[in-house]
Amino acid sequence: MKRIIVDYHKLTSDILNLLVEKYPDGYAYNDIISFQNSSGETISAVEVRTQDTIYLVKISRKLEKTMDEFMEDENSFDDDNDFN
Repeated sequence: MKRIIVDYHKLTSDILNLLVEKYPDGYAYNDIISFQNSSGETISAVEVRTQDTIYLVKISRKLEKTMDEFMEDENSFDDDNDFN
């Protein structure tokens, strides 16, 4: 299974949809995973999964705002980012 760390700026509409489905009321403290990246920085993220990939989405204020906006109008999300 692939593990991918995703920053707010690289969210796709598919990943954002997974986030909104898993955390419709937002995520709680116990949903947050903290780990150190290769640079030794502590990263906080929430996890969503597909059949073959685990996405760790970095937490930020912009992530919360984006999730809220996506829930309000899914068609307005700009999905210019694609990665695998």
